[in-house]
Amino acid sequence: MAVLTRTAPRPVSRVPAAHARVRIVGPGLAVALAVALALAGLAGLIPGLSPLLAAIALGIAARNAGLVPERLAPGLAVAARAPLRLGIVLLGLQLSLGDVAALGWGLPALAAAVVVLGIAATIGVGHLLGVPARQALLIACGFSICGAAAVAGVESVVKAEEEETLTAVALVVLFGTLMIPAVPLLAAALGLDDSTAAVWAGASVHEVAQVVAVGGALGGGALALAVTVKLARVLMLAPVAAVLAWRARRASSADGSRRPPLVPLFVLGFAALVAVRSALPVPGDVLAAVSGAQTVLLTTAMLALGTGVRLRSLVRRGGRTLALAAASTAVVAGLGLGGALLVA
Repeated sequence: MAVLTRTAPRPVSRVPAAHARVRIVGPGLAVALAVALALAGLAGLIPGLSPLLAAIALGIAARNAGLVPERLAPGLAVAARAPLRLGIVLLGLQLSLGDVAALGWGLPALAAAVVVLGIAATIGVGHLLGVPARQALLIACGFSICGAAAVAGVESVVKAEEEETLTAVALVVLFGTLMIPAVPLLAAALGLDDSTAAVWAGASVHEVAQVVAVGGALGGGALALAVTVKLARVLMLAPVAAVLAWRARRASSADGSRRPPLVPLFVLGFAALVAVRSALPVPGDVLAAVSGAQTVLLTTAMLALGTGVRLRSLVRRGGRTLALAAASTAVVAGLGLGGALLVA
């Protein structure tokens, strides 16, 4: 009688799958990282060059000139998310609660008011204009908190579509870039002193990199003050993301769908590094190294996000979305100016 023997199933190796994944995402990720490193190097040689803004402008130009091969798409999609979230985490180490408190409670209160009122007003105007709710929310957070990083911070919480995210990022770049020459010119026309103009810039301009550009144009000690006020707005990313996640969890409980985490892990990482910087003396060399890594990571993500922006698609979104972006910029700038006149 033949004896039947049962052979154990052979374990499935995950190595080939991992290699296949690397082959798929590797080219796009490598290109984004290489360009980011090159731009970061150029920024050290060219005063005033923002690698983040240069990266997203280069990405948009390359995409709309047809210079982005389709085989790079999977890697660019990864580059637009993972480095951005890690960069947001590292951004926390640049922010000390003590530095914010040293400004007095007027400036942190101004930052909080700009974020809360800016988001509420943008959502309200978006409703009046008929802009889809998620699109209006992404624009509201990007324009009121910290630009593309804020868009990335909330898009996964609200389950935004890719086109909605890319549209919000493109509008942040467009209108925030317009504010770089506008704020110094308007500050001079209004007769604002450097301190008041710096507070206005930090409370109004969308991206941290754009605030740096405005602060540099204002000169003197305006740069440090403008960036500190801006970082007070960045600090609002964690509570805003937590509130939106809480609302999403309530909605998911009501319809039985999968509940998102209360706070995204990268936002928790951001908050943890803020706590570390606030509680411990971090050596200057460590801060410089982290700042350099953060710049490369965010520049990588900005390039990848830029390659996803199709101008024809942005135009197809209609004048209502552009009108909302303009209105949000005006609201945030108005709130920032009024607050700067009161507290600076």
